[in-house]
Amino acid sequence: MSGARESVDVVVVGAGIAGLASARAAVSGGLSVRVLEARERVGGRLLTVDGLDLGATWFWASEPRIQRLIQELALSTHPQHLAGDAMYHAHEGAARIQGNPVDVPAGRFSAGAEALARAVAAQLPEDGIRLACPVAKIRLAGDRIEAHTDAGVFAGEHLVLALPPALAVARITFSPELPKQLAGLAAQTPVWMGNITKVVARYAEPFWRKQGLAGSAISHLGPMREIHDMSGPGGEPAALFGFAAAGPPGPDRITREAMLAQFGMLFGPQAAEPVELHLQDWRDEPFTSPPGVERLAQYELFGHPLYAKPALGGRLHWASTETTVESPGHIEGALAAADRAVRAIL
Repeated sequence: MSGARESVDVVVVGAGIAGLASARAAVSGGLSVRVLEARERVGGRLLTVDGLDLGATWFWASEPRIQRLIQELALSTHPQHLAGDAMYHAHEGAARIQGNPVDVPAGRFSAGAEALARAVAAQLPEDGIRLACPVAKIRLAGDRIEAHTDAGVFAGEHLVLALPPALAVARITFSPELPKQLAGLAAQTPVWMGNITKVVARYAEPFWRKQGLAGSAISHLGPMREIHDMSGPGGEPAALFGFAAAGPPGPDRITREAMLAQFGMLFGPQAAEPVELHLQDWRDEPFTSPPGVERLAQYELFGHPLYAKPALGGRLHWASTETTVESPGHIEGALAAADRAVRAIL
């Protein structure tokens, strides 16, 4: 590591929406901030490719923080498509269900969820974010807390750790070590989406709507256990997407052929021939998922009270969607965790 050193009020580790929202709130409170992001982009699990969300997709009307942020940033949104019948997939084959009991009213970002992260990042000071800057060590040094990277040491009065806890303890060395109970909790806390493969198929048009289908399906066989319409406003771009849970650790992966066969079986031959097919296996994201993420299944650990207590002398604050009791796993949860962390700092 180089000898370069920067000193600010608050160091934020992670430029997902929780880290970016933490930085935005700290700057609004008059504090200087550096956000350190291992990737070469902001957004974390908000990932949009060609207008299609390969990570987080939805928000809900009952979530006040995301609703307020959308208004403040003047982001374009549209409702999740609900109209039409759903499909059901069991051992007997595919069956059409009258109506759509699969989907619920939800909001979507018209330019993709990553647009939210980019809009928040654009409000930070020009030098506020360092990309391609993974943190290897967090060290308490007197009345400062340091993040050690290959680019140098970033020191602050406080540090916001906006990573999934299991990832943080797997990739970062802490000095002094985290309390044993906290370290054990973090190592066992699941990573939201960490063991999921998200499958997105883009088509020339949303042909299923012409057949009176909603684009939604539930399957007891898989590989995708649920499928939804991911089309943009007015059906453009036209897309279906599904979630496939990872199997046990190992080399076996869900194949493109299996995904296409399931789309075709549920929605007809046209569905088996998309213009484009994305398979986003979040296990392959080293800055989201620690090794063996499939083994982490104790979702009751989300929002554990220990995450609400600053660690390392009160200078390390947890802020990721896994650490809050409010909408854990949602974008709203990430914003709630950011709010909690910055309130403690201010």
